[in-house]
Amino acid sequence: MVKLTAELIEQAAQFTNPVRDRELDLRGYKIPVLENLGATLDQFDTIDFSDNEIRKVDGFPLLRRLKSLLLNNNRICRLGENLDQSLPCLRELVLTNNNIQELGDLDPLATVKTLSLLSLLRNPVTNKKHYRLYVINKLPQIRVLDFQKVKLKERQEAEKMFKGKRGAQLAKDIAKRTKTGGAQQDKKRTGPSQADVEAIKKAIANASSLAEVERLKGMLQAGQIPGREFRQGKSRHIHEWDYSVVVFFVMFY
Repeated sequence: MVKLTAELIEQAAQFTNPVRDRELDLRGYKIPVLENLGATLDQFDTIDFSDNEIRKVDGFPLLRRLKSLLLNNNRICRLGENLDQSLPCLRELVLTNNNIQELGDLDPLATVKTLSLLSLLRNPVTNKKHYRLYVINKLPQIRVLDFQKVKLKERQEAEKMFKGKRGAQLAKDIAKRTKTGGAQQDKKRTGPSQADVEAIKKAIANASSLAEVERLKGMLQAGQIPGREFRQGKSRHIHEWDYSVVVFFVMFY
């Protein structure tokens, strides 16, 4: 892993991107923590942190110019509070392929009133019931969610679902947050049992369409074993490392 230092920021590629924004490229350094970003001198519209090892979105100084933040392919499981105070002009936040688990983990984004585009594709949270309507209700300013335009009908459905005392209670009931930190989750990562691998192989073999395969993939990324989602009232969980092991077993055994 590489520490995000002022020297690294100064040496990183800087360019004008296709939409004529000034961009800083910090892709692929295996950076674990966001820090020392004051060294950017607030000179960039976009910063690309894709393909790193970041776990939490925080540590920003006041960056008035920054409007696009790319954080796909990291290990993010938490969003910092008060991002609106550090990034008052943030419009686009791409969190594709991370490890955000619960709907409540998204609540810190509610204060970012400038945010209009958000991607959470390939995060476990997208498999939660009422996910899309919850986000639309929590972030009414969002215009594009997961690269799909938010429709008027969806806004109306979200407003109806979470309206009044019953709606507020529903939002409270489903909006739990992840209690364990990323380090604790890493300690729990273990390979799937042979029975789990067989269940996964069987489910994939029985899939009759590409859509069904994609659904199974989503279940695995959400931590569920196909056909064995619940056992004694608790869900079976596999994590990011386990998912790669599952793919290995399915392909080579």
